[in-house]
Amino acid sequence: MGTPTATVTLPDDPKVRGDVVLPEVLEGREQLVRGNHDFHSITETVCKVNEAPILQTPNGLKFGIALAAAGAAMFGGYIGYLFWEGPGIWGNNNPVGWAWDIVNFVFWVGIGHAGTLISAILYLFRQKWRTSINRFAEAMTIFAVIAAGSCVALHTGRIWMDYYLFPVPNQMGLWPNFRSPLEWDVFAVNTYFLVSTLFWFTGLVPDFATLRDRTTVKWRRFFYGFLSLGWRGSMRHWVTYEKAYQILAAFSAPLVLSVHTIVSFDFAVSQLPGWHTTIFPPYFVAGAIFSGFAMVLTLAIPAREWLGLKDMITIRHIENMNKIILLTGTLVGYAYGMEFFMAAYSGNQYEGFTFLNRMGGPYWWSYWIMMGCNVITPQLFWFKKIRTNVTITFILSIFVNIGMWFERFVITVTSLHRDALPSSWDYFVPVTEVFFFVGTFGLFFFLFLLFVRFFPVIAMSEVKSVMPQANPHWEGYGHHAPGPSGSGEGEKSHGAADAPAPVGGVVPSPAVASTGGHS
Repeated sequence: MGTPTATVTLPDDPKVRGDVVLPEVLEGREQLVRGNHDFHSITETVCKVNEAPILQTPNGLKFGIALAAAGAAMFGGYIGYLFWEGPGIWGNNNPVGWAWDIVNFVFWVGIGHAGTLISAILYLFRQKWRTSINRFAEAMTIFAVIAAGSCVALHTGRIWMDYYLFPVPNQMGLWPNFRSPLEWDVFAVNTYFLVSTLFWFTGLVPDFATLRDRTTVKWRRFFYGFLSLGWRGSMRHWVTYEKAYQILAAFSAPLVLSVHTIVSFDFAVSQLPGWHTTIFPPYFVAGAIFSGFAMVLTLAIPAREWLGLKDMITIRHIENMNKIILLTGTLVGYAYGMEFFMAAYSGNQYEGFTFLNRMGGPYWWSYWIMMGCNVITPQLFWFKKIRTNVTITFILSIFVNIGMWFERFVITVTSLHRDALPSSWDYFVPVTEVFFFVGTFGLFFFLFLLFVRFFPVIAMSEVKSVMPQANPHWEGYGHHAPGPSGSGEGEKSHGAADAPAPVGGVVPSPAVASTGGHS
């Protein structure tokens, strides 16, 4: 006996027959879209920030953009100062040649992993709950990779020599060392950025068409019309869109594993105790997904509150992400334990010293911050009351991000500051790197808040595809279904993307497609 679909019972009285109320809980599971929404109300809710005049930008968003712009401007000034003075302005010393520069790079690349996982892998596994969070997770991926790219471009010291990282012909006959994992990073991160950008933009096309068709401002119509690529919501367009989206998802899925695996090779292929270990690739991938989902929650929870998206980003979405954080956090904790086991079992006294030094040496405080944030914090999500508490989840997501930054710090600095020659031991203290680190956050949030202001932060066409109304046999068809406010606007539609996106390669039937588009 199949699982019943979401249906409604219409009253016999024709005067009240239009008040179709969808249950918020069906068979013990919360609906993916709460409230009495229809396709038009979803469009109105998502587009209200994008369609507001520039001078009527919400004050909170104005303040956030201004603050992030100040951080990005400071970052630009710091880069100029770094170009002028050189890496000597950092606190790097003789044993610690890598420090916050590479720590920030690995941190930001990890942050970007959740976007690809949500967009590609969960899409291929037909997880419908991804539809409300995939759009800004993808945007977060792109902006995090931009922040990571700025770190890796600046950490080389002689920045003007970055040209030789790319396999382009040059007059001096020099070619990159393709046996170096630093060179592999260039290919991995650039491929990741390119595919993620294409994937993100492809999903945006139907929603750009919606904004194009709704706007009355000339420059917005041109801007969104250019980005929508002539989308009209026809059957042919949906079929082509589905094929392209599925191909890009298939390309993106392996990148979830490959990119951070190659980043881990920066350390794992060396001969340095604490780095030379085969557990790094799966350990880094799990940690990247762990930190990425934590950042998605850090961004999603304020967004659902300030942008009025609670009906689309529900407790069910937050709980599902907390479960993934619990799983990956447990894997990370297991990897921490296995590192100690392998150091002890190997009988290598240098490996053993490195891990004991992490735990009880001069940087003991950073190690225990890492353990507290990354091992203890996610275990709290075993309790449903904590998984479904928005405030606690937001606080814990910040702790996870703090812990994952310290993980990269512990791996990088504590393995370097005490090498095989005790006379060269030294203690790393950051000098101007704080401005570097804060500046990357300024750049990231500046780009992200501009995205929130001008682009749809929710994939409208995909969210509509998981609503009961997307079923052509839904009992509400043929009856008037008002919006959440009961204003009687439920049958109005604007734009090509008021029709839902096809799911799983199935194009919506004419009954569904006709609910939106051009009349």
